[in-house]
Amino acid sequence: MIRTPLRPLARILDARRKGENPDAIERENLRIRQEQMRDTARSRAEGRLLVMAIMFFCAFTVVGLRMGSLAASEPAEPRAQVSGASIIASRADIVDRKGRILATNMETFSLYAHPQQMVDPQRSATELVKIFPELDEDRLRKDFTGKRKFLWVRKKLSPEQKQLVHDIGEPGLLFGPREMRLYPNGALASHVLGGASFGREGVHSAEVIGTAGIEKFFDAELRDPAREGAPLELSLDLTVQAVAERVLLGGMKLLNAKGASSVLMDVQTGEVISIASLPDFDPNDRPRPLTQGEAADSPLFNRAVQGVYELGSTFKVFAAAQALELGLVSPETVIDTSGPMRVAGFNIGEFNNKNYGPLSVSDIIVKSSNRGTGRLALSIGPERQQEFLKRLGFFETIPLEIVEAGGGKPLLPKKWTELSSVTISYGHGLSSSPLHLAAGYAAFANGGHKVVPTLLKQSGPQLGPRLMSEQTATQSLDMLRKVVTEGTASFGEVAGYSVGGKTGTADKPKPRGGGYYDDKVINTFASVFPTNDPKYVLIVTLDEPVETSGSEPRRTAGWTAVPVAAEMIRRIAPLLGLRPEVETRHLDGMINTSN
Repeated sequence: MIRTPLRPLARILDARRKGENPDAIERENLRIRQEQMRDTARSRAEGRLLVMAIMFFCAFTVVGLRMGSLAASEPAEPRAQVSGASIIASRADIVDRKGRILATNMETFSLYAHPQQMVDPQRSATELVKIFPELDEDRLRKDFTGKRKFLWVRKKLSPEQKQLVHDIGEPGLLFGPREMRLYPNGALASHVLGGASFGREGVHSAEVIGTAGIEKFFDAELRDPAREGAPLELSLDLTVQAVAERVLLGGMKLLNAKGASSVLMDVQTGEVISIASLPDFDPNDRPRPLTQGEAADSPLFNRAVQGVYELGSTFKVFAAAQALELGLVSPETVIDTSGPMRVAGFNIGEFNNKNYGPLSVSDIIVKSSNRGTGRLALSIGPERQQEFLKRLGFFETIPLEIVEAGGGKPLLPKKWTELSSVTISYGHGLSSSPLHLAAGYAAFANGGHKVVPTLLKQSGPQLGPRLMSEQTATQSLDMLRKVVTEGTASFGEVAGYSVGGKTGTADKPKPRGGGYYDDKVINTFASVFPTNDPKYVLIVTLDEPVETSGSEPRRTAGWTAVPVAAEMIRRIAPLLGLRPEVETRHLDGMINTSN
């Protein structure tokens, strides 16, 4: 800004020449300058007032809009602000192969207390015990009247319970929103799902973590925000699983069994379509592990995966298949199964002291001859037998996608002698899980390839290395079919579906001191269906079953496990999309009138 001098020299000299007073010029310039300064200040003040007016207008507009919004919304319970941003509460759903929900999340509330904000802590404790009888009233009174500033009362509330607590009217009782894991089908597939619980917890959120089963195995993936809500898709079929569990439970009760398990697996992909273990539990209210007694007595124990048993005569077809593969025999080769047969000083006997005499290899499987498979094992030799069973997967745990699978490692003999080789050929001396057996039998059904069981849905066949030739697999499958049509599994025939399989009745070992029980067995039926176009393998195992409809109790698998498996196949085969075969017969007396 350039200012005009108050006494400009030119005007002063000019005024003196004219005889005028020079001071008048200074007074006039001073007046003009003051007027200019006043106008500038006024303009600046008007601008500031305008800006402040606009700011106040905007602020009042925002407040008005917010007040209108709150007036139109539902009233909400005020909550203490505790940061829970670091806790990832979201967890992906788990669905079956058809997209049906197996595990999901549900919004719920937790109940906590600020004792120092309570108006009437004594009354609050009394009212809370009326709503939650499991709470200790004396303990609540002590906590509410003590020096604690924060106290969890309940981690999960139903909507009804939340309303009852709200009606107490105590300002020191507050609610925190959170998500909890929900299993809408209850105990269905409980051993697969496992369960979940809370990890890190805040007032406004809680970390949901897997505690067992597939929930724990895929815990990191289910909690990964990068999934963007995509569910974990399992190979299980919810409908088939429900039917399998219902039939298995009915069979267990009818046959007075202590426990039971079943595995249904696709022989091409290794997909486990259903897997059941009884007794089971509800993952929504997961029981505590046993602190004493046998692990198998707990409903948490997964008999299909963790249970390792001597599976009896179901192993005989492995000995026959290996002998066929090595070219030592053919299905028609006759072997003398007459007794006595002694190996390393031990007598090898038959069931009920039978003496079958000369039998073909096929008939050895049909009649389930211990001596027959024992002689096959001796011709194979311990080393080659070990190699074959190892390739079938009977030496290691199966990498199924549940944490319990790690506890199902087979029990092998310390020294694999000729006696071990003989007893293992008919299912004694080596303990494995029903899931191992399912993987082994799948090789007979898919043409001789290894498959690895999985709980994840696959896009197509997942055949592994070849374990035997296609001819050997076909011949073995023919033997399994004859076991049902002519042998010990006659109750396994299902109209319209060609079923093949092998029974196994194994004495149950005593948990301590060695030896076997005289009246307790583990019964197994390992089956493949339909044998004319194999699609599935089904293993049914019963713990200590006994059939009591006759004059004497019957404990063999043919009377116990086989009927249960047959009923299961009869019900689930249509659900799997398998069309029954209808026999066509010539009808005498019919006249063909067609041209």
